[in-house]
Amino acid sequence: MKKIKIFAMLALAVSLACGAAYGARVNKTVSKDLTPQQRFELAFYVYADYKSPLNHFAPSGWMGDVKDIYFNQGWTQNVQAGKTCIKVQYNPKGADRWAGVFWQQPQGNWGDKEGGYDLSKATYITFWMRGEKGGELIQEVRIGGFKGAFPCSGTASKKGIKLTDQWKMYFIDLRKVDTSYIAGGFSFVVSKHDNPNGCVFFIDEVRYEMEK
Repeated sequence: MKKIKIFAMLALAVSLACGAAYGARVNKTVSKDLTPQQRFELAFYVYADYKSPLNHFAPSGWMGDVKDIYFNQGWTQNVQAGKTCIKVQYNPKGADRWAGVFWQQPQGNWGDKEGGYDLSKATYITFWMRGEKGGELIQEVRIGGFKGAFPCSGTASKKGIKLTDQWKMYFIDLRKVDTSYIAGGFSFVVSKHDNPNGCVFFIDEVRYEMEK
């Protein structure tokens, strides 16, 4: 029994160390001083900057109480990298009590249109978030999962993200996910249950880290 406990503790330590090492590596690649070409060579972007040629997918899949979301892709204050970030303001008034946005390819595609991306070389999707005050809760971030005539090949998610008022990088491990056809590149969901008085948060540097 002691040997099993020791092995479990060692496995946990290795896992934490690997996660920290990965976070440190990615942190080094995200810089406000990178040129567009350098950023392009690093990853497959969902969002780099407002109207950037590096961007893929479109934030066209509005969900839930869509009128409760204010969405600004060109926010210029306190960005993580580049010139802009995304500002999201959620003011819960609708009957559904939740809202969200899905980035789609092509625009408006929930699996009924052809045109997703082959991201089979993607190892992680990374994204940066911060809250206006700290304590804001993101119910879920998800990629893929569309059904229909042209379904996504896989899906992955991260749930229950509690933000601080400082930028922090989050990631979803895709190494065991089939990403050979992804039409839903990124999404977030917020709810009235988690944020009864609403919330304001920011998103930047949403990108797929690709195997070299």
